Amino acid sequence: MMIGFDYGTSNCGVATMRNGQPYIIPLLGDESYIASNLYAPSRDVITHWLAQQLPATQQTAFLTERKNQLQKGQSALRELKFDGISSDLLFGKTALEQYLEDPEEGYYIKSPKSFLGAGGLAPAQIQFFEDIVACMMSNVKNLTEQVLQKEVTQTVIGRPINFQGLHGEESNRQAIAVLTNAAKRIGFKDVEFQYEPVAAGFEFESSLTKETRVLVVDIGGGTSDCSMLLMSPNFTDNDNRNDHLLAHAGLRVAGNDFDIQLALQGIMPSLGMNSLLKTGKPMPTSSFYQALAINNINEQTEFYSAKNRRDLLQLSRDAKETAIIERLVAVHDHKLSYQLVNAAEQAKIALSEQNKQIIDLTDISDSLYADVTKDTLRTANKRTLESIADIMKSAVEQAQCQPEVIFVTGGTAKSPVLSEFLQQQMPNVPIVVGDHFGSVTAGLARWAEKIYK
Repeated sequence: MMIGFDYGTSNCGVATMRNGQPYIIPLLGDESYIASNLYAPSRDVITHWLAQQLPATQQTAFLTERKNQLQKGQSALRELKFDGISSDLLFGKTALEQYLEDPEEGYYIKSPKSFLGAGGLAPAQIQFFEDIVACMMSNVKNLTEQVLQKEVTQTVIGRPINFQGLHGEESNRQAIAVLTNAAKRIGFKDVEFQYEPVAAGFEFESSLTKETRVLVVDIGGGTSDCSMLLMSPNFTDNDNRNDHLLAHAGLRVAGNDFDIQLALQGIMPSLGMNSLLKTGKPMPTSSFYQALAINNINEQTEFYSAKNRRDLLQLSRDAKETAIIERLVAVHDHKLSYQLVNAAEQAKIALSEQNKQIIDLTDISDSLYADVTKDTLRTANKRTLESIADIMKSAVEQAQCQPEVIFVTGGTAKSPVLSEFLQQQMPNVPIVVGDHFGSVTAGLARWAEKIYK
């Protein structure tokens, strides 16, 4: 059986076709999407957990390739058993809840897709990310098969125009290789890819009655992508649409960046950002950025290093207000980076319905709260929004034509700040906002039906 698989930066979803229409599969009861995160009681048990999930045809090679990691995992498993701690991996909401319950324990990762194209990764790091992706894919595949009561062996996976990385196509090849290896490892026999904005466009195309030039703007969790597509109800049966894809543009700026920038603007001043040293000079900002850089391995490694803790303590002694910088030390000591970005994300979501939101920071310091507003969000994301405007213009310039409609999708599309901004870029072009999460998933299922029929 075939599925469209949206392995997203923020959420994962799958869909199949029923009676000519996409059916988004409920993975958890009534919930169609599962957050793209993972919690393990120890980093070293991840590869061991994956080994238990693999099809028999994959196990021999995997056990050989991951011999060293599996040996480390055995040691970690013995310690967990001795302490009476479950060795199970958790995914989605339950993973986040477990992390928030005690951020200092276990291993938590959100949005591993953000790292897949990163440059400078050692082979062991790439293998580890492949295992994390395979664990998450295995969980989604198992949930899908439980709902469908059928084995799923063919998939089309969504991909951004460009993954993270400064090395262009080299970064893209690395990321695609990780996703392909992970998918085949867990039992997918056929694996193909489709650009996420193109998939979203296919879903929008099903509603059209005439040929239309459509600028698809897909603002995901980790990337923003634009595609100019020529669409028509007469094209929907074609299994080769290359001539209709007029332009592509994309960059690694999106929903996660909205959250991080809002945290910088709305939360970090409460932790000492923008304060002064005893000398009267401005407080250095690098550690505040590093604390929130959850999609940058090197920055997070630097922030949580022992050396940086010593530097933060010295910074607190040099500050006019020692106590306020000690809050940043608390973030380091209790590993609260994800917690801060998650708080900003929840505030961003709330601001789509209201003008002001209070962020609870009492895990850092008693009676500590921060107020954020739509204006805070707008100011914080000025540069991010301008970057999205740039790729919209780039797609139009490449296509050498103007769109007749702009189709916006992705979780961040729900933000009124974004909607207002996009309309300002092309005020005479109508904007259609699609299913914030389902457009890509549904479009991938449509494409899977075409190429696997």
